[in-house]
Amino acid sequence: MAKIALFGANGTIGSRVLREALDRGHQVTAVVRDPAKVTETHPDLTVTKGDVLDPASVTAAAQGQDVVISAVGGGDGPGHLATIEPAAKSLVAGVRAVGADAPRLIAVGGAGSLRTPDGKQVWDAEGLPEFLLQIMHAHGDALDFYRTVTDVRWTNVSPAGLIEPGERTGAYRTGLEDLVTDENGKSCISTEDYAVALIDEVEKAQHVGERFTVAY
Repeated sequence: MAKIALFGANGTIGSRVLREALDRGHQVTAVVRDPAKVTETHPDLTVTKGDVLDPASVTAAAQGQDVVISAVGGGDGPGHLATIEPAAKSLVAGVRAVGADAPRLIAVGGAGSLRTPDGKQVWDAEGLPEFLLQIMHAHGDALDFYRTVTDVRWTNVSPAGLIEPGERTGAYRTGLEDLVTDENGKSCISTEDYAVALIDEVEKAQHVGERFTVAY
């Protein structure tokens, strides 16, 4: 059992991560700006007010935890775009301030910077809408920052090229810098199975200090 502080618990991915963690017996503290918006109830769930962009708030949430998870992304509208890289910096600063007992940090990343079979990156594909490109590059900037960090045990988890709500199968494949695709060249994962992979990382700690990606 791990003690987990989860930022972004109300989001599409965060809500699945929350449910997966609770179903597997972990103790979760959901850290949100408005606790009234968390409708999930569970004996192992605590809901507290906090701000991912405030390092002091991150430090307070991280105290006594084994892992801090950030499911904060840019998929909920233009106003969220500006939070991706600043959130990464705030999370690192906040976790770092805990000191010797600092928890691990696992952050939801993006797929844009993954390599495609032609040697380019996902965000180089033609026809991508500008808003999506902005999200991809914001996640890329956050990943670049994480890669400068050596004193916090971080992990960045990139989804497949397509991630959307679906079925929990418990099956997935992993990669590091290359987009994971099936035999038809398709890269996809359900948010439910992405959450499975993320909580597996909580339990197994196989990718400390690096980015990995998950897809079918």
